[in-house]
Amino acid sequence: MTDPRFPVLTQKQIYTLQEFGDIITFEEETTIFKVGDSDYDFYVVLDGEIRVKDEHNKDQVVTHGIHEFTGDNSMLSGRGIPFNGYASQGATVLRIKPEILKGIIARYSDISDVLLKAFVQRQETMLREFVGGIKVLGSENSKETYGLRDFMEKNHIWHTFLNTDISEEAQQLLENFCLTQEDLPILINITGELFRKPTVAELARQTGVLTEFGDEIYDVLVVGAGPSGLAASVYAASEGLHVVTIDGNSPGGQAGKSSKIENYLGFPAGISGTDLANKAYIQAQKFGCHISIPHQAEKIAYNGSYFTLCASNDRNIKAKSVIAATGAEYRSLPVPGLDKFEGSGVFYSATGMNASACKDELVGVVGGGNSAGQAALFLADHAREVHVIIRGNDLGSKMSDYLVQRIYATPNIIVQKNSNVVQLHGTHHLESLVLDTEGSEQIIGISNLFTFIGAKPCTGWLNNIVAMDDKGFIHTGQDVIEAALTKCSIFEQRKPQSLESSIPGFFAVGDVRKGSVKRVASAVGEGSMAISQVHQFLADLKNQQSEQL
Repeated sequence: MTDPRFPVLTQKQIYTLQEFGDIITFEEETTIFKVGDSDYDFYVVLDGEIRVKDEHNKDQVVTHGIHEFTGDNSMLSGRGIPFNGYASQGATVLRIKPEILKGIIARYSDISDVLLKAFVQRQETMLREFVGGIKVLGSENSKETYGLRDFMEKNHIWHTFLNTDISEEAQQLLENFCLTQEDLPILINITGELFRKPTVAELARQTGVLTEFGDEIYDVLVVGAGPSGLAASVYAASEGLHVVTIDGNSPGGQAGKSSKIENYLGFPAGISGTDLANKAYIQAQKFGCHISIPHQAEKIAYNGSYFTLCASNDRNIKAKSVIAATGAEYRSLPVPGLDKFEGSGVFYSATGMNASACKDELVGVVGGGNSAGQAALFLADHAREVHVIIRGNDLGSKMSDYLVQRIYATPNIIVQKNSNVVQLHGTHHLESLVLDTEGSEQIIGISNLFTFIGAKPCTGWLNNIVAMDDKGFIHTGQDVIEAALTKCSIFEQRKPQSLESSIPGFFAVGDVRKGSVKRVASAVGEGSMAISQVHQFLADLKNQQSEQL
């Protein structure tokens, strides 16, 4: 049976590909791509072989034979490739430039299916089974180290964490480079360069997640890469719009923090939020959407013709239309000294990285929504006990029934009702907390606390240029009152569309929109529906500009 990671192309598919590339024969063994290359070619073997090697570990990753092909997801995103590739002496290959390959993937579905399935599975295998990639040296209890690891985990970046508290290899590396604890965290990239105390932005540049893009005016700018933003990105790019998407952290938004989503249509066995987000991220890039992370939206202006967004990492982006998909963020617990433990015992998502740190530990999950329920069930597979802490008396008041039933059926999950966390204790890492239950306090040795409490909309970047309610959720459609409408000829001819704000061409989707349903399926629906409304706006804008000529 053919390994799905290394399929063989049909002769018909090769004939199609030959129209877009060059056939080359190598007289001697030749390096065709190197570790760290972010702009490298796609190769199909016509004769001979291509060997892919992990030079750091001196391992042969794979040997591509006749009609097999090179590449992985980094070809779509511009990320650096982690391996070297060598064409054998006498090998004949078909070489295709990466930009041309993207067009082929968008145009030919049969080729796209084969390539993307292989690319995704190659990435998953590398992340799951290979040891290597970027090295991160630091303490497991360090907030700065956690920030780097969290970013790489959520953005599917191949890496190895070396805990300086226990790892002999980490200590040896520190000695070899004449480094001390004051230099931590340390990042060693896939080409061997060393960075002391790197920021997340520096890490993102090193890996190609943070990319450069032009100064042109885009058809649409999507702000936020959660389910609604990614859905908008996919539909916009697939329908030929010139689209750019930014996010301040990683694809997935709040849904990306869900360890398992079981009520999303089409996934009867469930899917993790990060897997769903990663597949959507690849899908958007397949159609040509430009995605750059991390870019935090800071402020936006509208001059009557186009929008200008000022974002972090020195980027100004101009677009004819904007889709706000910035969602909402969980509020912090009102507990003194909380910030001291954020990233070192207090977390806002539960990932595989967290699970390993929770093995045989006492864990707390604060919140009564679906995200809290999913996190509790996920962590229960690793922790000795999971304490679900809710202020009210009814776990099912905000949580789906299937999660409630499963929580009560899990023996190592304890539901603490009518309870609040009032104190946190620990020297460098959370060691215990004080729980107040109806006036009675108890100390519990919880070392990892995950909070999923009430959310607030991420709309601080809007400078009040669109109408919002008193909590900061964006008014759209019928909720936009007449007095708030921007004076322009478009709104003189029609009222705001259902997802359009008080400014024509500015749309809001997902959790950031007033009246939205806080579910992944509805967010995806709104994101896709917004693009049809963007088309209507762009048509109106074109007509208005024609009338002015």
